[in-house]
Amino acid sequence: MKSKRYMITRPCLQEGSLSLLKYLESTFPTSGPAVFVDDRGDEHAVQIDRERMEVRGLGALYHAQNLNVNDVLMITSLSPSRYQVEAIVKPHAPPLPQRRENGTPTETRRVVVSSTPHVREIRMQEVRVPPVTPVRPGEATEAGDARPETGRAETAPSPVTRAEPVRPEASAGRAGPEPERKAAPQASRRVDVRFPETAPLPTPNGPQPTAGRAARTSTTLPTGVDDQLSELARLTGYHTDDLGSGVMRLKADLGAHAYSVMIASTPAAVQTPAWQAVADYRLQLCGESERPDGPPRLTREALSALIEHARLAPLSPVDLRGYWKAGSMDMESAASISELVSAYIAQRGTFSSVLLALAQQPANSVTTVQRLAERLGSGVNFAELGSILETLSRAPFQALQPLPGGQYLLRVGVGDLLTDLADYADGVRRRVRVPARRDQVVV
Repeated sequence: MKSKRYMITRPCLQEGSLSLLKYLESTFPTSGPAVFVDDRGDEHAVQIDRERMEVRGLGALYHAQNLNVNDVLMITSLSPSRYQVEAIVKPHAPPLPQRRENGTPTETRRVVVSSTPHVREIRMQEVRVPPVTPVRPGEATEAGDARPETGRAETAPSPVTRAEPVRPEASAGRAGPEPERKAAPQASRRVDVRFPETAPLPTPNGPQPTAGRAARTSTTLPTGVDDQLSELARLTGYHTDDLGSGVMRLKADLGAHAYSVMIASTPAAVQTPAWQAVADYRLQLCGESERPDGPPRLTREALSALIEHARLAPLSPVDLRGYWKAGSMDMESAASISELVSAYIAQRGTFSSVLLALAQQPANSVTTVQRLAERLGSGVNFAELGSILETLSRAPFQALQPLPGGQYLLRVGVGDLLTDLADYADGVRRRVRVPARRDQVVV
């Protein structure tokens, strides 16, 4: 069975638990006792609770493996109620060295290099802090007399952090995987201004947002409720019915899997005739701090977070149905969906890491799984690597040819492979005249 990747959050460490997210449900199909076997061969007794959608009793495992926030567990089902778990510990970044020039103090600041309506390029760099000369009473304080001109590198870019938007999850308690807080020297990187510092940033072994998807969407959230619901529907594959009186219905046209969600934008809307229309799930829009009587709630903060998650990675009505069914859709639900999105993005990041490892050798050369694993380090396990190599051996990639003894022939260089794939995709795109709705089933 294919391994499942689970990113550890702070609540997981505090409670010694593991949340059964949507993509993990098939891995843990029934409630009851189970055993986790770590990479040292030690066995850990755990309890699977399908009603609360969690696995408990992992505190000893987390402690034995010295795991922390954003570390990863690779979970493989060995037999019913027995699982192999491999821990992937992300290295901590070393602290920035303190440099001084001629005794002048320095500090690390974020400097905006360039900015467009969609992308802001930021560099972390050390700048000299100019000494502050106290002004005695009676002295001139005009800008031209206060102090000599300083270089561009000495100008403090203080407005940068205030200009960036903050996602609702950043201030709503449990908000998915938390980033490492230790700074490290780094080269220039592109940061999509839609996501704050707490969003997953691309790393060789971690989540990698795709620039193409981000570029096709707006960088600002719609402000009106109807606009937000329409944007969510567009991104996730629902149809919308505006029933009037502050009532909107999201419809998932999935054939036998079809369902609908009725949403009241105001408390008064639940008293209108429009609210009596047919729907599978009903929710009332409100603030995160509000707990109105009546139907389950959909909080405005969670709605905004859902839109941002859907912009970051594809989400479908199938992914979201379990959350509507569970009742209220609030920031706790949004945090769970964030973890699901992180898992999707991590899979793409792993695939990219394997391609970059293969790019280190020329076409018509032979490599082995062991050699690639050594290049990739602990970020990718053998199960993931084998699955990706099998995918690259099939159409439309056909980049690898399997050989006996776990070897692979690289048929074409990775650069040429990506160019050919881009041409292939562009040719197919030109032949698609009427794009089909994502997730729609034709019956």
